[in-house]
Amino acid sequence: MPTPAERKALLFFSTVLVLGASTRAYRTLHSRSPADAQARSALERQLKAADSARRSGLRKPKREKKQKTPPRPAGPVDLDVATEKEIEALRHIGPTLAKRIAADRDSFGPFGSMDGLRRVKGVGPSMVAKLDSTVTFSLVPRPTNRVISRPSELPKARRKPHLRDTLR
Repeated sequence: MPTPAERKALLFFSTVLVLGASTRAYRTLHSRSPADAQARSALERQLKAADSARRSGLRKPKREKKQKTPPRPAGPVDLDVATEKEIEALRHIGPTLAKRIAADRDSFGPFGSMDGLRRVKGVGPSMVAKLDSTVTFSLVPRPTNRVISRPSELPKARRKPHLRDTLR
């Protein structure tokens, strides 16, 4: 419940608001200046231009509906030769991971096995277990000269003994 002082303040602000709105309405309804005629004619030109654009079919294109997920493949997918769309159709693989798998295969050669697939960022032991029955590999993997594809595979740096450690 508002106090008497708050009631007075609310009454004052509401009175100012009503007076301001009625003054604006009065000025708008009773002003016939030449600027109003120019503004009205400009507005009518804009309306005509908009109507002609609607009639001629220059509307904004409708938003495209979200594409449905691709149909699931009937048999196992060969990841050594599959396209991005075929890879994306696999369960648990989205468009980003499909692009990453295809890019890795194009850069470093065919996977050859599930171990080769694990070099792709985002494919870990659980993903390999999920994909095990739905994928196959037809090509022989390219021999590598110890390509390190993950930071976790980097060898640990050895700490060099400090001079003061050797003097003790």
